Amino acid sequence: MSRRVKLIFNPHAQRGRASQAAQALQSIVSRYGGADWASTEHPMHAADLAEQAGKQGFDVVAALGGDGTANEVINGLMRLPEGRRPLMAAVPVGSGNDFASNMGVAKDAETAMQRVFTGEPHQIDLGEVIDQAGRARYFGNVLGIGFDAWVTLYSYRSVHLKGFAMYLWCVLQAIARNNAAPILDVRTNSETFHEGALMFCICNGAREGGGFFVAPDARPDDGIFHYAIIRQVSRLMMLRLLPEVMKGTHGRFHQVRMGKFTEVELKSDRPLVIHADGEITAGFQSDVTGLHVRMLPGALRIIT
Repeated sequence: MSRRVKLIFNPHAQRGRASQAAQALQSIVSRYGGADWASTEHPMHAADLAEQAGKQGFDVVAALGGDGTANEVINGLMRLPEGRRPLMAAVPVGSGNDFASNMGVAKDAETAMQRVFTGEPHQIDLGEVIDQAGRARYFGNVLGIGFDAWVTLYSYRSVHLKGFAMYLWCVLQAIARNNAAPILDVRTNSETFHEGALMFCICNGAREGGGFFVAPDARPDDGIFHYAIIRQVSRLMMLRLLPEVMKGTHGRFHQVRMGKFTEVELKSDRPLVIHADGEITAGFQSDVTGLHVRMLPGALRIIT
């Protein structure tokens, strides 16, 4: 039986270069009987479109963009009751595409588009984060606090670079500009600690930033978050750690703390900069000093 598919396309993905990729995929969509296309026009529009698609009875809602588009679609689908939640799919035409990679989606957009219509669904976990003011967000890949959120903020300003080169350049900017670590009180379901953290990543998938293996053992279907913390270190040490994070070998350094949990409560001595799957949820004007994050095992089905 053919699937009724909603394609949610972000024309701004990959700094506006995604439109050409989308046009090239039209023939594949037509071959499988077509789909309903919708373009995003403003932040969280993809979430609204995904929610609407579920209410309209679509079988599949596909995020045609990058990590940010996928995150918005996740948040839209999670507004629906479980029984009315369509399958999710992702077609990676963004800058980083870490979510798609970690979920096992095909790297090339043509194959990924074909699997929107033919692939099998797989159950994945999601994270839910709620700040001290009660504002909630879901994430599928990573919640980044501190350093990698600064990297994401700088990536918004990068016009000429794309992919891993863009993220690497933004990492170097963050090392130069942001070297003050907030002091965090952290209580998980398995441990408690208090320390300065330049970066605190809560990972459902192994990779972020277009190819940095922050939590190399993380899997999106095991019901567990893996975390990585880089303590207060010098800029020189951050440069030393950079190639290690690319390879996923940074855990051998005493300046790095890694572990697992399913739920965490944290408080900070200052406002935090935060991203969820590459979408800034607390930026330059942040007032967020407390977070509660919990694992939602098997919360969503995605086509891989």
